[in-house]
Amino acid sequence: MSHDAAHIKPVMSPMTVIAGIILIVGLFVTALRFTAGLGATTNLSDYTPWGLWIGFDLLVGVALAAGGFVTSAAVYIFGMKRFHSAVRPAILTGFLGYALVVFALHYDVGRPWRLPYPFLVQSGTTSILFEVGACVALYLTVLFIEFTPAPLEWLGFKKARSIVVKLTLALTILGVILSTLHQSSLGALFLIAPSKLHPLWYSSYIPIYFFVSAIIAGLSMVIFEGTLTHKHFADKMDEAHLKEKEDVVLGFGKAASFVLAGYFVIKVIGIAVDNEWGYLATGYGAWYLVELLGFIALPCFLYAVGVREKNLNLIQWTSGIAVLGIAINRLNISLIAFNYHLPAADRYFPHWMEFAISIFIVTIGVLVFRFVVTRMPVLYEHPDYEAH
Repeated sequence: MSHDAAHIKPVMSPMTVIAGIILIVGLFVTALRFTAGLGATTNLSDYTPWGLWIGFDLLVGVALAAGGFVTSAAVYIFGMKRFHSAVRPAILTGFLGYALVVFALHYDVGRPWRLPYPFLVQSGTTSILFEVGACVALYLTVLFIEFTPAPLEWLGFKKARSIVVKLTLALTILGVILSTLHQSSLGALFLIAPSKLHPLWYSSYIPIYFFVSAIIAGLSMVIFEGTLTHKHFADKMDEAHLKEKEDVVLGFGKAASFVLAGYFVIKVIGIAVDNEWGYLATGYGAWYLVELLGFIALPCFLYAVGVREKNLNLIQWTSGIAVLGIAINRLNISLIAFNYHLPAADRYFPHWMEFAISIFIVTIGVLVFRFVVTRMPVLYEHPDYEAH
């Protein structure tokens, strides 16, 4: 009995307690947000109507969820079958990312029950924001259908699973088209604010910057998420998933290095075309150089070295730097370099409740991901479908 007792896992682990506290605080702030309004839970103003919930929950969230379309395109369009084990985890991460973006929008919109209003009552087809909303809604639907084979296998619905699998290529192509549209359009939203966004971050090329950096985020996120998954859920993986780990890390690391190199070049070209060199000598210029050199040039170099030396640990650590760099870029554009000309007293800084909700949403995503991968065939091939 003492031997058996030694192997009983504690019901309340430290991480469980922390997650529970985050959920309780998040539910409290949620109730306050939807009863007392935005004014009671945010520091938003007429100067800054978009805050942390847009800058982090939406802009960063959408970029980091790009691994879904990047991975499925690599496998199903470009025929890179050696990365097949990364598809379902990437699709799951992408689906959860977009679902949580839509969930977070309900907090930011003043009247969230009117979120579908433009689609049902009055369509603003000339608005970039309408295009972003339409593409995100459609792509979330595509991701849901792409992911359904896993729960259908889990539930034993073979006929329904067979139908969805036959749509894989069409769904992949549609997903790439929709992602190309809304990833770039998120950047285009800031084209209307040339007087508010600092010149180093404002550019007519900003839609291109957003799309290219989303590819970097997708490639890096697949490596980063895969690293954590192999560390915590290796017991849920089959032999094929364990064997393909090295190919996925090296292949995606190599691709990320090339895309980062191209991204660095077009960013420098953007500065040259707009002749913004003088701003580099300012305080904002120093911060811009940190982003350009520390989070674009550096991970590009580290990825290249890691791939050449087949150093998986270096590539995995670099993916964390690249993911952080994309997050910093989105926050720079939406918060830090936005309204840069305002005095310090009028500058926006998020309320603690805004941070609480963002952490709350991320925690929900992690818990749902853990629930799914520990129960459904995401990290392994279902025995009934291995031949397929």
